[in-house]
Amino acid sequence: MKRLNPLNDYLFQKYLGEKGDEEQLLSFLNAVLKRTRKNNLVAIEIIENRKITADIVGDKTSILDIRAKTADGTRVNIEVQLRNVGKMDRRSLFYWSREFAKGIEAGQTYDQLANVITINIVNYEFLAIDDFHASFHLWEDCNKDFMLTDALEIHFIDMVKFRRLQGKDIKGDSLHRWLTFFDKDTPAEILEEVISMEMAIQKAHEKMAFLSSDPETLRMYELREMGEMDYASGVSHAKREGRQDAMIEVARKLLKRKTPVIYVVEDTGLDEAFVNKLQSEVDAL
Repeated sequence: MKRLNPLNDYLFQKYLGEKGDEEQLLSFLNAVLKRTRKNNLVAIEIIENRKITADIVGDKTSILDIRAKTADGTRVNIEVQLRNVGKMDRRSLFYWSREFAKGIEAGQTYDQLANVITINIVNYEFLAIDDFHASFHLWEDCNKDFMLTDALEIHFIDMVKFRRLQGKDIKGDSLHRWLTFFDKDTPAEILEEVISMEMAIQKAHEKMAFLSSDPETLRMYELREMGEMDYASGVSHAKREGRQDAMIEVARKLLKRKTPVIYVVEDTGLDEAFVNKLQSEVDAL
C-alpha cells in the first residue's frame, strides 16, 4: 500500500498533536530546538483546542496546527504549509502574535505573557539562504549580540532544501531523522533504518499505520489532499488564463472563510481596494 503523506496537515496533527503523542512531539521539538536551546525540553503538554471536522478539513484556507506548552510555560505552535501562498514571513508573525496574545487574560500583567515559539515546515523554497533550517529572534540592529526579548522565536524548516542536502546525517542528527520520516518519497530501506533508530519515530510510524487503516481518517485525509489540490489548481488556472471573473470568485470564497484581505490580495492579484469592496459585499450577506 502506498505510504500516506506524513505532511498532510490533518494526518500530521493526528499522529503528532493529540493527547498521548507527547513522546513523539517532545522528540521532534528537541530536534528542532537544539539549534537555539542549551537544554532539552523534559516535558510538554499538548493543547487540544480544536474540533477537527470535515468542514474544517475541507476548507482550503484553514490552518491545522499543533499547539503545546512546555514546563516553563513557553507556548509552541507548529504549522505545515505545503504550497507557497506568499508572504510566509508575515503569516508566520501573524501566527506567532495570535498565540502570544492568548497568553494573557484580563487583569494579568505583561510579565505574565508566555514566550512563544513558532515552527513552520514549508514544502517550497522561501528564504534566500542555503541552510534548510533557519531561526529568528529580536536582535538590536547594530549590536547583534543584544536580544530585546526571548519572547519571540520563529523557525522555518524547508523540506525542498533538506531533500537536496547531500550526506544527510540520520545516524547522528535527530532532526535529519525526523525530516527523513516526514518525506513521503523516502526509500523504504532508509525509512526502516530511521524508524529503528528512534523510539519516538517508531511510535509516530505505528500511529500513522493505525490511522491509515481507519476509514474515517482516510476520508478526512483525502478531503485535505483534494482541498489543497483544488485550491492550487483553481488559483493557478485563473492566473494563467487572466480570468478576472475567476479570480473574483476565488476572492469571494476566501473572504467568506474569513481570510484576511491582505492574503486575498496576495493569492488572487486583485487590487486591495476592490477586495475591500468585495469584503463589504460578503459581510452584508
